[in-house]
Amino acid sequence: MNIQASGPGSLLVIVPAYNEQGAVGGVVGDVALHLPGVPVLVIDDCSKDSTVAEARAAGARVLPLPHHLGLGGAVQAGYKLAFELGFEYVIRVDGDGQHDARDIPRILEKLQESGAEMVIGARMNGDPEEWGGRWVRALGSHFFRLVLRPILGKPVHDPTSGFVGVNRRALALFSGSFPLEYPEIEALVVLQRRRFRFEEVPCRMRPRRTGRSSITALKSLSYIAHVLLGVFVNILRYDGRWRRLGRGRDSHAGAGGGG
Repeated sequence: MNIQASGPGSLLVIVPAYNEQGAVGGVVGDVALHLPGVPVLVIDDCSKDSTVAEARAAGARVLPLPHHLGLGGAVQAGYKLAFELGFEYVIRVDGDGQHDARDIPRILEKLQESGAEMVIGARMNGDPEEWGGRWVRALGSHFFRLVLRPILGKPVHDPTSGFVGVNRRALALFSGSFPLEYPEIEALVVLQRRRFRFEEVPCRMRPRRTGRSSITALKSLSYIAHVLLGVFVNILRYDGRWRRLGRGRDSHAGAGGGG
C-alpha cells in the first residue's frame, strides 16, 4: 500500500467511505491542500459506485474492505492498520465533505498539548446550518449530551461528531475492540470506562456535498433507542471487567499475605 509512519508525531488521516463518489475526491484534495505530505487513507466499505477510483485519482491510498462492515467496522480497520504501521496520531474525516480540513491542525495540536486520548471536532452551538439544516439531528445530539453528562463526568457538546482525532494509546485500545453500530457515542463511554480522557475543539461543519445521511427523521427514535442500549451494554461490560480484575488482585494479595 506504500504507506508508513514517518517517526515521532506521525499523523494519518483516515476517511471511511461508502458510496461517496461525489464527495470523496474533494475531501482528499482538501486534506492534501492544507496538510501537504500527510498520508490520507480512504477505507472503502464495499462501495457500489466509483468511490475507490475517485479517491485514488485524488491521491489517497485506499483500503478496500472484503465485506461491507458498516461505519464502525470501517473505522476500526483504519485504526488497526494505523496502529500496526506505527502512526502516533490518527484523525478521522468523514467522506461526505462536511468536515473542513483547515480544522485538522487544531485537532492535532489539542491532541499533542493536552495529552488526551481523543479530541473531537465539535459543533459548539445549536445553529441548524451546522447540523446540515436538520433540527432532528440537533435535537438528538442535545438528548445525548444530557444522557452522557453523568456517565462521562464532564459535558460533551457534540457526541455524534465523526471529526475525531486519537493518539496511540486510543489506537491500541480501539484496534482490539471498537463499537461497530454507533461508534461515536459508544467510543466515548469505552474511553471513560478505561479512565482515558477526551477534549473538544470548536469546528464548523459544512452541509454534505452530495447524498444524504442514513439517519432520517423516521429512523431517529430507533437510533436513539439502539444507541442507549449500546451505551449501557458498554457500561456493564467494562464495569464487570474492572470488578473481575479487582477480585483477581484481591485474591492474589490475600494469597501473598498468607505466605
